[in-house]
Amino acid sequence: MDVSELLTETYDRLPGLVRAAVQGLSPEQLRHEIAPGHNSIGWLVWHLTRVQDHHVADVLDAEQIWVSGDWAHRFGLTADPDDTGYGHSPAQIARVRPENAQALVDYYGAVASRTGKFLAGLGPADLDRVVDEGWDPPVTLGVRLVSIAEDDLQHVGQAAYLRGLLGTG
Repeated sequence: MDVSELLTETYDRLPGLVRAAVQGLSPEQLRHEIAPGHNSIGWLVWHLTRVQDHHVADVLDAEQIWVSGDWAHRFGLTADPDDTGYGHSPAQIARVRPENAQALVDYYGAVASRTGKFLAGLGPADLDRVVDEGWDPPVTLGVRLVSIAEDDLQHVGQAAYLRGLLGTG
């Protein structure tokens, strides 16, 4: 298996996990916090999608899907390219209000499609390219892609767990 196939295999698992975490949930269930100030299912899936969109757009030197479409409106937000949810306060978490589960699935699908096209063209040498000098050691493309996948997998697992607490399966 080459590196492109390995990364594609990893990232191709995420759309189904995202769909399973949110499908059939009402807007109220998507926004439900198990305790005040805690992340909701909708926030978790929005956040994991925003991080992937933000980071992949950065390495592509392209505009984020969040900014180029009507996505923000579907979440009750503005199209701020810097807002990925990182460091959100409880009030900011509560402002993420997906109109429905399909908004989450659709936004993740658009981001995943671009990510998949990008991954398909990668070779082993591409992964050594430094994409962020702001860290010591500098972050390579390979490290960034693993970091995105790790963040996405953690958050979609959290969303699935919260779904279970709602008693919806």
